[in-house]
Formats: sequence, structure tokens, C-alpha cells
Amino acid sequence: MLDIELVKSRMVKDESRLSSYAALSADAIRFQDIDEGDIRPAFFRDIDRIIYSLSYSRYGDKTQVFSYIDNDHISRRIVHVQLVSKIARTIGRALNLNEDLIEAISLGHDIGHAPLGHFGEEQLDRLSMKYASRHFLHNVHSVRMLMFLENQGKGTNLTLQVLDGIMCHNGEVLNGHYAPNFNKTKEEFLRDYDLLYQDKSYDKKMIPMTLEACVMRISDVIGYIGRDIDDAICLGLIQRSDIPEHISKVLGNSTKDIVNTLIHDVIEHSFDQPYIAMSRLVFEALIELKNFNYQFIYNRAFSDQERIDYAYMFDVLFEVYLKQLKEHDQNGDFYKEFLCNMDDVYFNTTDDVQKVIDFIAGMTDDYLFYQYSLYQNK
Repeated sequence: MLDIELVKSRMVKDESRLSSYAALSADAIRFQDIDEGDIRPAFFRDIDRIIYSLSYSRYGDKTQVFSYIDNDHISRRIVHVQLVSKIARTIGRALNLNEDLIEAISLGHDIGHAPLGHFGEEQLDRLSMKYASRHFLHNVHSVRMLMFLENQGKGTNLTLQVLDGIMCHNGEVLNGHYAPNFNKTKEEFLRDYDLLYQDKSYDKKMIPMTLEACVMRISDVIGYIGRDIDDAICLGLIQRSDIPEHISKVLGNSTKDIVNTLIHDVIEHSFDQPYIAMSRLVFEALIELKNFNYQFIYNRAFSDQERIDYAYMFDVLFEVYLKQLKEHDQNGDFYKEFLCNMDDVYFNTTDDVQKVIDFIAGMTDDYLFYQYSLYQNK
């Protein structure tokens, strides 16, 4: 007969060598009790729960930066999360941190992203504020997806450490120094979660509870900053020579060199420390490269006409779905593909606006366009 305890001890044996600042499986916190007969350590188990989720499978058809490009080499969201996971685990291994926790946060961090990337996020935020006076943020919705929407509304019961890292991951907020709040409680996490729906600016103030989450947060930036340049060059938006020379001198010019420089700098300035940091020189160069990307890549990802057309698409679908809820219409895909699969708790605790947001936010790019094709002339 399998000795469960022996196998479990082998699964966590490497944790004995981890940094004193690392999160341990034994310290994992869940909102619901689970069967302890499982041989997998807590964060290792969370990785499996994420990659087996329906939300994870939809990464493959969600925008990273560019949508509806006839080129299979252009990154989709799934590529981004895998790059982030690898970069973060590289840093985490060098710093003797918990790689299972890092991987779980990395793979789950963008599950709540809307179709059409950050543009879609902006549209859902606009509509959520219009109809319900609350914000939509993809990192918060990633937590909602994993806590309340997966598994027919029962959630995946991930550890607090993973959920907190996902909520606090915002790679658009760049700092040169990340120090965790090692004493954050479950109650503080839930308070932050609720507050973000009311105060969007609070997203810039959140502090994660683990050093692993800090690693993933900076790795999010490292993961997209160079790869997005590669995609833009592939599409002819920029040339590699367009990167300002004073930035290239610090970070390098190729994605390989940029990633390598950033990883080495983070490791050097975070080694055996209770924080994650970069040198001032590298951090300032990274800020400038991020600004370059915004000016020449992200702000040009959609044309003005595409922005108008896509915003209208979100408006139409939002109003259609609200009407279907009001009229108890069970003939459309909103009910057949989403609502009918949710449990009673979801129905009793979720208002109509949030139900619409949950449905649209979970769509892939193609499914969004398909749904619009059904209603655009009605």
C-alpha cells in the first residue's frame, strides 16, 4: 500500500533548503478545508487546479497586444504567462524561493483578462462603472474567476498566497523595490479585494504577502517588455534600431539581452534579502523602455476606427445580455453556455450587471466577435 506520508515528505523535501524568506507549503492557507490525502504540496496542487481550469484553456485565443493579426508567430496571452512563469522561476530558484508558488501565481495571473487585452479591460471598466458604479480590473477578475466562477460557481479553492499574488501582480505598475507584507491576513486580502471595485487607484498601493509574489510582479514586466518589441518588429511597426541607444547600452538591444540583463540585476540586488529590487541604472532604463513601448507599440495596437468599432461591439453585447436577463430569455448562448452551468449560490449573490461582465470577460477574442455577429443587426 502506498505510504502517503512518505510520498508527501519527498514532495516537499527540497523546501528545507529554501530561504528563510520563502513561503512554505506548510504555511499555505485556504478558504475551505480539503482532503489531506493528496500527495501534492499545497502550491503544487494549485498549479494543477489552474492549468485544468476552463479559464486557462481560453488563454490560447486571448489578445496579448495585437488582435486579429494573420501571423501565427505573434504572441497570444498563453505565451506571455508561460514566459512570465519561466522568468519568475529562474529568479526564484536563484533566490531559493518557492518555485511552486511562483509558478502558480504566474500561470494564473491573467486568467481574468478580457478579450482584446487591455482595450477590452478598459471597455468593461467603463461599462461596469456606467451600470453598477464599480470598477473592472483584470487582476481582480482573475481572483474572482478562480474563487467564484470556475467549477460551476464553486471556485477552485486556491491558497491565499496564490490568490494574493495574482491580485497584487499588476505589471503596469513598475517599482524598483518590492517588499512584501509577510503578516497579511485573510481578512486583509478580502478587504483589498472589495476595495479595488470601488477605488481603482488602490491597485497601485497593494502589497503582496509573499516574496514569491514580488518576484512574479517584476517578472510580468520582464516577460512582456522585450517580447512585445519582437512582435512589433515582426509586424513592421518599429525596427530594432528605433530603441534609443542610451536604453540599449544599459539593457541590451535584443529580447535575449534585455531579459538576461533584467534577471541578473534583480538577482544581484535581491540576493538573501527580504525584498526584490533592481539597481537604479537598470530600473530607470526599464522605465524608459516601457515608455517607448507605450508610445510606439501599445498606443498603436489598434487604429482609431478599430477602437470605435470595438467599443461599440462591447456596448451592443452588454445591452443585449442585460435585456436577456431582464426578460428571462433562455434561448441565447448567454444562458446555454454560461448561466445554466452556474450553481444557485452564484445566482443568489450576483447582480445582473456582474453576470454580464463575468460572461464577456471570460470570452476569447473569436467568441466575442462571434457573439457580436449574432446581434449586430438586431
